[in-house]
Amino acid sequence: MSPTPPRPPASRHPRRPPLRSVRTKRPRWAMRATMTLSVVILASAGIGHSVVTSLDADIARVDPFKDMKNRPRAGHGMNVLLVGTDGRDRITEQERRRYRLGGAPCHCTDTLMIVHISEDRERASVVSLPRDSYAETPPHTDRTTGRTHHGHPLKINAAYAEGGPQLTVRTVEHMTRVKIDHYLEVDFTSFMRTVDVLGGVKVCTARHLKDSYTGLDLPPGTHTLTGGEALQYVRSRHIDADSDFGRVKRQQRFLAALVDHATSSGILLNPLRFRDVARAVLGSVRADRGFGTDELLDLGRAMRTFSPSSSEFTTVPVGQVGYAVKGIGSTVKWDPVKAERLFRSLREDKPLAKPPRRRETAVRVEVAPQQIRVHVENGTPTVGLAKRVDAALAATGFRTTGRPTPAPDRSVRRTVISHDPRWDRSARSLAAAFPGSELRSVPRLGPTLKVTVGADFRQVRKVRAEERGHGQFGVVRGDEVSCS
Repeated sequence: MSPTPPRPPASRHPRRPPLRSVRTKRPRWAMRATMTLSVVILASAGIGHSVVTSLDADIARVDPFKDMKNRPRAGHGMNVLLVGTDGRDRITEQERRRYRLGGAPCHCTDTLMIVHISEDRERASVVSLPRDSYAETPPHTDRTTGRTHHGHPLKINAAYAEGGPQLTVRTVEHMTRVKIDHYLEVDFTSFMRTVDVLGGVKVCTARHLKDSYTGLDLPPGTHTLTGGEALQYVRSRHIDADSDFGRVKRQQRFLAALVDHATSSGILLNPLRFRDVARAVLGSVRADRGFGTDELLDLGRAMRTFSPSSSEFTTVPVGQVGYAVKGIGSTVKWDPVKAERLFRSLREDKPLAKPPRRRETAVRVEVAPQQIRVHVENGTPTVGLAKRVDAALAATGFRTTGRPTPAPDRSVRRTVISHDPRWDRSARSLAAAFPGSELRSVPRLGPTLKVTVGADFRQVRKVRAEERGHGQFGVVRGDEVSCS
């Protein structure tokens, strides 16, 4: 296949006319996690214009930008909002049982990602928006009742249920001030079929991953996951105290591994195999009417360099986990300063990650302190010691209860970290902040770890998550997360 000729500058490249084939009344299909994968795989082939032209008519259409006003200013590059909802319309009963996909859907978005393609089409950045993020909608009309609503708070994943793709896009733009250029929505079935048609995707894990909710059960080592197994891997959120944050990391890691496999194996350069992948992908993709041949080629050009070493993944910086909102419940509140810095980088088409600093004073741990909840007890006669330790842990990033208490035993000599066996990685990470401390397993203790400060306490040592290549936004580079 001959290489695709260079595309002329945007100012001299006319827009293609609207597609003639527009489908209506398609179900609002869904995928709980990593809905990016199918579209990325299609684009990463770097195929020619003539081949793509015959494919984009298969995409179902939706108009998420209808009657939108007061939108953010356009930045540089292209921003694609990738959306997955929790519908299960096309999953078979056998698949529901095998991969534990039961339960009534809430018709919410369970995964939201902004994929930014740089203006030169040489860099791709993926920003995950946690499903429980605290958000505020702009004024809008309810798609079901027709009632007009003023802006109000909600979890960001509820915007879809209330106002469909339009309110989802408007809410994301309202929260980020990043103009969304294109909208893509993919379902469970497309994800599984894409992984299967590629022959599975290899992942590696250093520890046993087991989630009774999804049925995931991966011992340490390297595994080639089929479509259903891959779905379990990216949906699991009950493996550790990381919860949804851990799931987002697994989604990002799987995306890097999948794209690397597709682009390095040559599968998509085979016209017959490419046809199979395209049919598996585009049969269940919904996109805005402006997303067509040119946009597929733009993605293709960027994704040809979407190797683990060139891609960037991050999650919106979080300032507070468990932020309670009346009538909504517990939400995740973004850090306003760091989040604005991240989104400004997208608007200005700048890389998200910076080279790591040479000076390193913090101890590397498996689980980030921001994802570990801790209660402090004073096991010594020293007045106010627990309060000082609680403050020191909070300053280091741990999520303390803020209510230290005296321990039943005030003669503890060695500091003790008590933990539920299910949260052993979090316990080891917390113990790194207390050199010489004792780890004590307490069944059914729950996700909150307990520190009983002993007479040996000297100071709380700084710790940080062990992934390398982190920039100012906690960016995870693909070259540190894919399997070799």
